[in-house]
Amino acid sequence: MASHTGHSAVPDESAHHQAFLTEVFGPLHRVEQRRWARAYLHGLLHSPGKKTPRNMARTDRLPPAAAHGLHQFVNASTWAWEPVRRRLALWVAAGAAPYAWTVAELIIPKRGEHSVGVHRVTDPATGRTVNAQRAVGLFLVTDTHCHPVDWSLVLDGVWGRDRDRRLRARIPSHETARPVGAHVVDHAAGVMAHPLMPRLPWALDLTRGHDAGGVLAGLARHTAGLVCEVDPGQVVISGHRAPTVTTVGGLFEQRRFRQPYVMTRDMVDGRHRAVTVHTYAGTVRLPRRRDTGGVSGAHGYRLLEVVDPTTRQPGRYWITSVADRRVEKVLLLMRSRTTLQKALDALQERFGVLDFEGRSFPGWHHHMTMASAAYVYHHLHGGPGATAARAAG
Repeated sequence: MASHTGHSAVPDESAHHQAFLTEVFGPLHRVEQRRWARAYLHGLLHSPGKKTPRNMARTDRLPPAAAHGLHQFVNASTWAWEPVRRRLALWVAAGAAPYAWTVAELIIPKRGEHSVGVHRVTDPATGRTVNAQRAVGLFLVTDTHCHPVDWSLVLDGVWGRDRDRRLRARIPSHETARPVGAHVVDHAAGVMAHPLMPRLPWALDLTRGHDAGGVLAGLARHTAGLVCEVDPGQVVISGHRAPTVTTVGGLFEQRRFRQPYVMTRDMVDGRHRAVTVHTYAGTVRLPRRRDTGGVSGAHGYRLLEVVDPTTRQPGRYWITSVADRRVEKVLLLMRSRTTLQKALDALQERFGVLDFEGRSFPGWHHHMTMASAAYVYHHLHGGPGATAARAAG
């Protein structure tokens, strides 16, 4: 990349902007890389419409010639995205008081078949099969926002074994085809491996066809606290002296096992209405799995059922390892669902997570890193109602 264009492409910004750039993009060792990171962030924050290099170069304070530099920065430059994302997570943790980790799936429709990871995907939201990339995002949950801090790309079998495809897309050898649940566990392992990452509970939605038992078993190795919504058909083991294989919904159908607890406000989605919460009288375990070393069978979990008596909708069910908190505190961890959907909508509509036009694995991760940084900066420093975060230490 030509560094002289980078000089003209760097806009002047506030002290908050300078501090954010210095801290988050400090791992970019080359001066021109940091200049283009600043320009790319500016384009994501200020350009309308699709966030392509050409469109972002049309914003004020970025010359038209910047399009080539922006393209090179995200597609051809060799900077490592992992340390930038760690700095981004630490910045959020230092200034936004997160209370949980969560993950979300993102379906990115694509027309062709050459972009990295593209395959036929069933969209969980619509049930339709589409040609798309499938991503798993890691978010830090605060009272007002879910902040994206990491991403992984789900590869199907073809992308896992087709050597030519992998070479063209520059996919590292350690990136293999594995299910969504494995990506969730990988994110948890990554958080635990970093000593400065906040040790927070995990709040997950495992109702969309995931292997909930496998995910819970994997998470048990990496976190002590989790609250996960599951299907009523989730298989569990109740009883200790005479273990019985049953389902979550089946247990709550037996009245002798239900302990009612009535609240005046729905702690799950924040609506002001009375709901009934049933707690299971004992604890349950999950069936043992060969690929988890028996971990799943050794942990005891609490069960919760939330029923809205004003509707005829079926109850919703949670399994949790958080045993030392009141029911309200456990359900507060699940407030993230509505906030998480708003974050996904904003990432798609305002910060361009669907707009990457390259085909390579590094390029996709570079773009997703920059889109996440733009979201975090906007909500902590740049937009209406944004709260000023202190610099991460």
